[in-house]
Amino acid sequence: MTVPTSSRADRAGRTAVQKAALAVGVVFLLVGVLGFVPGITSNYDTMSFASHHSEAMLLGIFQVSILHNIVHLLFGIAGLLMARSVSGARSYLVVGGIIYLVLFLYGLFVPQDSSANFVPLNLADDILHLLLGIGMVGLGLALTRDRGRVNA
Repeated sequence: MTVPTSSRADRAGRTAVQKAALAVGVVFLLVGVLGFVPGITSNYDTMSFASHHSEAMLLGIFQVSILHNIVHLLFGIAGLLMARSVSGARSYLVVGGIIYLVLFLYGLFVPQDSSANFVPLNLADDILHLLLGIGMVGLGLALTRDRGRVNA
């Protein structure tokens, strides 16, 4: 009997899906921290807690607020914690990806100047959320597609 490649652990004891969840979590943590760094975040002095009035822009592209940065930090922490198990890593990537796809739709249907745009989100955020959603769901499914199947 052989163990499927996608569930075979590396020397550190992590599967590919766990490594992917860990990497995504680290990136979210980094983005959350960078959102609080003046210079990397332009118009830092205009950052509000939660509102479309925040003019702070991470890398001069992505509209951010304190709440937006906190969400990134929490997503990062969740990724680190859930990467401890294969099922947790898969859930983090698939469910997290679905959340980002919902955020993409939210960004499409909620006007940018609306009080409902409290995170806040701009067009660059919307496109990134679409790509993140597709990528996370894809990783979660692709890296666990052979899970449970044993080849004779």
